Amino acid sequence: MLCVSVAARAELYRWVDGQGQVHFGDRPPADAQTSEVKVRINTFQGVDVKALDNALDVTRDVVIYSTSWCHVCAKAKNYFRANNIHYIEYDVETSVQGKRDFARMNGTGVPVILVGSKRLNGFSPASFERLYRASD
Repeated sequence: MLCVSVAARAELYRWVDGQGQVHFGDRPPADAQTSEVKVRINTFQGVDVKALDNALDVTRDVVIYSTSWCHVCAKAKNYFRANNIHYIEYDVETSVQGKRDFARMNGTGVPVILVGSKRLNGFSPASFERLYRASD
């Protein structure tokens, strides 16, 4: 069996029409002055569970580090409320402690959820439940 892999490469262009409207697309008009747009793919890799170091106070409480604009954070908090799970929230953009803890954890994205000595980067109900039940 022969397996062939083809790398897809899409080019994206930016141009301005006669009315000053900015457009983006892969097929600009032939007479348009274009510039190629470099696209950086931003994908979610899934959740990651890690043990915490001793830099933070470890409790059995659920702690979530979040931002006001994070939809995954909102999903996690809704899940906690729906399942009567008490949690403490720190906003990593507006809370002094949130900023400090996030930096200590080398946080790169939200949510970061702590349960006891375990850390969950991201959120899915199944991953959280495994972590939460294991910490009993």
